[in-house]
Amino acid sequence: MWKKTPLISYVSGYDFAAVLEWFAERVDRIILLFDAHKLDISDEFSEVIRALKNHEDKMRVVLNKADQIGTQQLMRVYGALMWSLGKIVNTPEVIRVYIGSFWAQPLLVPDNRKLFEAEEQDLFRDIQGLPRNAALRKLNDLIKRARLAKVHAYIISALKKEMPNVFGKENKKKELIANLGEIYTRIEKEHQISPGDFPKLSKMQEILAGQDFTKFQGLKPKLLETVEDMLANDIAKLMTLVRQEEAAMPSQAVQGGAFEGTMNGPFGHGYGEGASEGIDELEWIVAKDKPTYDEIFYTLSPVNGKVSGAMAKKEMVKSKLPNNVLGKIWKLADVDKDGYLDDEEFALANHLIKVKLEGHELPTDLPDHLVPPSKRGL
Repeated sequence: MWKKTPLISYVSGYDFAAVLEWFAERVDRIILLFDAHKLDISDEFSEVIRALKNHEDKMRVVLNKADQIGTQQLMRVYGALMWSLGKIVNTPEVIRVYIGSFWAQPLLVPDNRKLFEAEEQDLFRDIQGLPRNAALRKLNDLIKRARLAKVHAYIISALKKEMPNVFGKENKKKELIANLGEIYTRIEKEHQISPGDFPKLSKMQEILAGQDFTKFQGLKPKLLETVEDMLANDIAKLMTLVRQEEAAMPSQAVQGGAFEGTMNGPFGHGYGEGASEGIDELEWIVAKDKPTYDEIFYTLSPVNGKVSGAMAKKEMVKSKLPNNVLGKIWKLADVDKDGYLDDEEFALANHLIKVKLEGHELPTDLPDHLVPPSKRGL
């Protein structure tokens, strides 16, 4: 994940763009993070995005802090972001943008809560699906490398043909490097190669400056035919095998951190927030706050002494806490894991909401002193 920063620089012996390219080749997902109220794409951040060329299929964009603006302004911000990205990310498909407020504090403007919840779940599902697509990603990387090798062969062959046999080799080399862009265009038209398959022009010119063109090999048609056969036939067979293996394998998903928990419950997930210092209550909440929470509980029309997840959610979302935090609270409060809340569990849920709104962290597991009296020993 990369967020724009003024700290991007070239330190002695440290090529930042090259480091980004190295990571981009090896990761499954690249997330570009924008603030809804800071949409300017600096020159440095533009260079970061350009360094990720040929990896656009891995890119996702997060428009964060979207709860700080209203619906009408959010529409304008989204449009401006897409326009700015369109000038930098050169892809035929529109890059996927997730809109939301990706932190554990109450939403400042809760008007778009349902949108934020849906976007958050879509992003999490996208990330959770990465292990299942790992083999497919490696296969796509193989295809990219094969195409790049083919293009390199055409470039080297073209440079070899242009070199004189005896005199003026060094001057001709400089001329060819300076005109490398024209050679790219000629190869592209002659062999019907996509512009995206060519190596970065400036980087290629830099590398060629230190090479001896007289030692370059000529084009070997049989090797190119082998590569073409692999791309046309072998890759298709491998793709079928990968899909068959994926179907036969047990479900895989990213685990731990924000993905820890259950997909059950009215909030769709119960994401954990890591270790916590706990909550320093000496007595269970029934001693002081339960009567207040009971008044709310009985307005929700409990059936057999319990309220459903849907009814509890209507009350809990009034806190304006994000969906992932309320999901964690539900997981802690539904002590008996029956998908309903009785009066004690409902009171516990409201107490945990109050704790979070006061700025404290939620516990990973429910401490013994917060377990409702009727649930102790379960």
